Amino acid sequence: MLILLPPSEGKASPAAGPRLRLSGLSFAGLTPARESVADALVALCAGPPARARRTLGISARQDDELERNRALMSSPVAPASEIYIGVLYDALGLQTLPPRAARRAAGDIAIASALFGLLRVTDRIPAYRLSADTSLPKVGRLAAVWRDGVSHAIAQSAGRGIVLDLRSSAYIGLGPVPAELAERTAVARVLQERGGRRTVVSHHNKATKGRLVRALLSEARPRTVPGLADALGAAGYHVELQPPVKSGQPWTIDVVVRDV
Repeated sequence: MLILLPPSEGKASPAAGPRLRLSGLSFAGLTPARESVADALVALCAGPPARARRTLGISARQDDELERNRALMSSPVAPASEIYIGVLYDALGLQTLPPRAARRAAGDIAIASALFGLLRVTDRIPAYRLSADTSLPKVGRLAAVWRDGVSHAIAQSAGRGIVLDLRSSAYIGLGPVPAELAERTAVARVLQERGGRRTVVSHHNKATKGRLVRALLSEARPRTVPGLADALGAAGYHVELQPPVKSGQPWTIDVVVRDV
């Protein structure tokens, strides 16, 4: 099974540790693109601050993010499971998983990244600031940089298993799940039901996704998308499964909640 997660905007900064080795990260085929993106990001943030702020979509009050990026190759690193923080990762609680579930997380989860393309939770990275919709000088739009390589990495990692894609649309754009995997791929939506009406939730959607991934890591690996829906139901979620609308599209799993 492959579970695709988005990164978090907020990131922890390790106080000490070794330095970044791009060649040591998982998905080695992405190393040349990682080098190009990292070089472009460091160069951007070493130049005029106003230009870097515009490119990264930040304000002068966030100039510490420019410093993070300038020091990318010399900053301490830690496992991605410790770097990514925020609503989804707080709910998932990678640091508090039981040993068996932690081993599952290391093998089943892949995290999308605008800087690194795709990561395992054990990959050691520094804190950084870069969003999926960025266009970097001398590199261009990140979607064009990552698309083919990340899609290939997803196909290799999925093997014959199913794929649960929990990424946002911007990060899906960095590397869609290949169409040939669509029949064994599911995307999940979190819907809140109140007074008979259902709406898509945003902020709390992340917390629900984090909790359901945590639950899945403690269950037997499902072999089919309907089996995935059954596993989520067994974990206590109200789940509705919708088959693909047409060939080449994934299944949709609606997780209906009343309290988020």
